[in-house]
Amino acid sequence: MTEKPSFRDALKFWFKLGWISFGGTVGHINIMHNYLVDRKKWVSNSRFFHALNLCMLLPGPEAQQLAIYMGWQLHGKKGGLIAGILFFLPSMFILLLLSIFYVFFGNQAWMFAMFNGFKPAVIAIIMLALLGIGKKALHTPYHVAFAILAFSCIFFFNVSMVFVIFGAIGIGLLVHYLSPPLIPKHGKEAEFSTVHEKAYYFNQHSIAAGSNTQKKTIGLQILIFFLLWISPGIALYYLSSDFAFWRDLSVFFSKTAFLTIGGSYTVLPYVAQYAVTKLNWLTKLQMIDGFALAETTPGPLIMVVAFVGFMAAYHHFDASVSMGIIGLLLTTFHTFLPSFLFIFVGGPIIEKAHGNVAITRVLGFVTAAVVGVIFNLTLFLGKDVVFPGGIRLENLDPVALGWIFITFLLMKKYKVNVLYIIGISLVFGLLHY
Repeated sequence: MTEKPSFRDALKFWFKLGWISFGGTVGHINIMHNYLVDRKKWVSNSRFFHALNLCMLLPGPEAQQLAIYMGWQLHGKKGGLIAGILFFLPSMFILLLLSIFYVFFGNQAWMFAMFNGFKPAVIAIIMLALLGIGKKALHTPYHVAFAILAFSCIFFFNVSMVFVIFGAIGIGLLVHYLSPPLIPKHGKEAEFSTVHEKAYYFNQHSIAAGSNTQKKTIGLQILIFFLLWISPGIALYYLSSDFAFWRDLSVFFSKTAFLTIGGSYTVLPYVAQYAVTKLNWLTKLQMIDGFALAETTPGPLIMVVAFVGFMAAYHHFDASVSMGIIGLLLTTFHTFLPSFLFIFVGGPIIEKAHGNVAITRVLGFVTAAVVGVIFNLTLFLGKDVVFPGGIRLENLDPVALGWIFITFLLMKKYKVNVLYIIGISLVFGLLHY
């Protein structure tokens, strides 16, 4: 049996992970699996995928939550906190520098040209995500129908995504209890050899940390979370002349953190549409630029909300970079803080419900709704890239349309890395200019 890893060795890995975890959720999970399971044998295959399934049931970025959970199991709460914080911290600092660079140089002709090359590639990236999630989520005609319904509710009737998600939960429960044969079981549970389980430090025979958490401990953790959550608001109440703006920013991004079930693409359409059309924090094209900047950083794509927070405060306080920095830090804090609560408090509870058929079926409908929501995001952002002057044939930008097709083909057929696509798009934008 592998000995317990030292905290120092684990710290080195979590620090490194924060800087090299490009490629979105799949990239993060692959890096963790390769290091924790294959190379170091700190965690067994069965435990790793059990934890991943657990994290997919919770709101928030599942890759970060997986890191928190693994850190927790290896070195207690201290390990979980370190793993979770180092997961997003490097990405936050990189995006902060890029955001400052963006507001200083984004209006330069050469920078404008580079971002014009970015924008079609971003649409292609979203389209690729739509296909990938759709392939996994739309198992039956009922899931397809619900994806279409979710898209129609948002696109034609401007229904809030909150109601779409709760509607998906309600329909999933109704189908499960009233007509379970409508949704046949699909797929096979992953089978893992138990022969070598004992070769791993944390294996299926290990008692998971938090299994016997007492109600008093849960209550104390919730209280600590609440005090941490309100602490920036209390400071800004006394230090800021416009507390109402900071309150709205904090509440909005706290709410989005609780809606991110099934990955970043679940909540990003809601953030994009609400922040652009209702709050007027930034423009559609700036939102697309934010997607592009977030793709260039390690860490989860949900980090794009930090750019939204930066631009919101920057615009609200008359092009103040210092206020933009506070907006980015506050947004990041409220976006990633709930993940620690979900793992330390919700993890042990949901672990007991692991494999529950009702939960699995409900999540199936939620994920189907996400497909419709992402399709809406594709049209919402894509129409301004392909038709910059409005949806008319004479306003069609054939270069942008062609670059969407080319970058999509490069990623889909030839598996070109997203970072290379971004670099190529920058060069393309300059050459086209």
